[in-house]
Amino acid sequence: MNYHDPLTGLANRALFYDRAHKSLARAKRDQSSLAILLLNLRDLDKVINQAGRNGGDRFLRAIARNFLEDLRDTDTIARIGQDQFVVMLENISRDEDIRNIIDKLIESANAPVTISGQELRCQANVGVSTFPADGDTVDLLLRHADMAMCESRQQGGNTFNFYEIDTRYTAGNCLLLENDLQQAVKNGEFNLYFQPQIDLRSGKIGGVEALLRWQHPERGTISPDTFISLAEETGHIKELGAWVLTEACEKFHHWLRKDINLGRVAVNISPFQLHDKHFLESIESIVKNSCLAPEYLELEITESAAMQNAGETIAILENLNRLGFSISIDDFGTGYSSLAYLKNFPIQKLKIDRSFIQDVDRSAPDAAIAKSIIDLAHNLNLQVVAEGVEKPGQARWLRDRHCDLAQGDYYSKPLSEIDLFGFIRISASATKDGEIRLI
Repeated sequence: MNYHDPLTGLANRALFYDRAHKSLARAKRDQSSLAILLLNLRDLDKVINQAGRNGGDRFLRAIARNFLEDLRDTDTIARIGQDQFVVMLENISRDEDIRNIIDKLIESANAPVTISGQELRCQANVGVSTFPADGDTVDLLLRHADMAMCESRQQGGNTFNFYEIDTRYTAGNCLLLENDLQQAVKNGEFNLYFQPQIDLRSGKIGGVEALLRWQHPERGTISPDTFISLAEETGHIKELGAWVLTEACEKFHHWLRKDINLGRVAVNISPFQLHDKHFLESIESIVKNSCLAPEYLELEITESAAMQNAGETIAILENLNRLGFSISIDDFGTGYSSLAYLKNFPIQKLKIDRSFIQDVDRSAPDAAIAKSIIDLAHNLNLQVVAEGVEKPGQARWLRDRHCDLAQGDYYSKPLSEIDLFGFIRISASATKDGEIRLI
């Protein structure tokens, strides 16, 4: 029990270190080589959310058995974290041989595992370091394998990288960024910006979307595309998401007390948050503590997230509706949703993805898709928001087709709270055709 993982039966960290130190000493004595592979299972949280904790345990045991079959008798594999494994390959010198084993491991990670009638699978990322090229201690080899794996994670699923000197900077940055992310909320490095949503009938502000920004003290502004995916992979998205909800609710309640009513504040919800078993309890507590009535908060989930275990998603959204929250489907048109499910989603709004708005006034196919979404939404008694409106021609086209709301740089970029109040004053003065002035 001291040396094996109780769930999978594989070696644990302690046994791996013991074997690795002995193997490295032997490799130095015999002037042979070895490789360290650090493997991370992507999307394991989604599997656990979908199958439950017991189902997730069964999934991991099945994956561990598959991994064992891919390795030689002389190799060592250990489970050193919930979603992380480490492999030591002895007496292996050719990159081609290492790649062949990695291909097998990735294939095993991808192989479907049926749990209670559900077909579950993960993707994998692998980082590789080798002795003697990449280090002469176990800790150094593990650190370099971790850097290579970090770079692999940035490239997407089912990828692997060998550690190389010229990748130290990018991989090291990723590791440092992950460490910084843990402290950023406590250090007050995050801020909320707000992008107005314009009511195309009245020309007034019909809502705002809260958007997260990270101002790193040394690196400057870090793109959400970088740190949101990292937060999801590392599990920090729950803490970060709770901070965003709390901040948005408190600010909107403060505005209401100053007689500034902007309709609703929309907050993006990660699928990791949505399917967390404590999410409903958490959001209800956040709204209660902020004294904001639930009807002022709109929760945005992407179309692709909604389609992950659609039956469970519908149940969650129904509970959120019962609590008084408004729900919108973001990036609509890109997630290949089933209309059979769409009619059952308890939602109030669809947001047309910006990819269909970019050429909506010049491209017949884009215009046809956007018009179809608007008509579909209205026939389902849903409101429609167009994202990414950047030009007057797009705004006119959307208004003429009776789109309800529009959002984008044509009206305003995302604004700090102070700049938002300035925009509110400016927006009181509209152009002759009823459009908000661009600032």
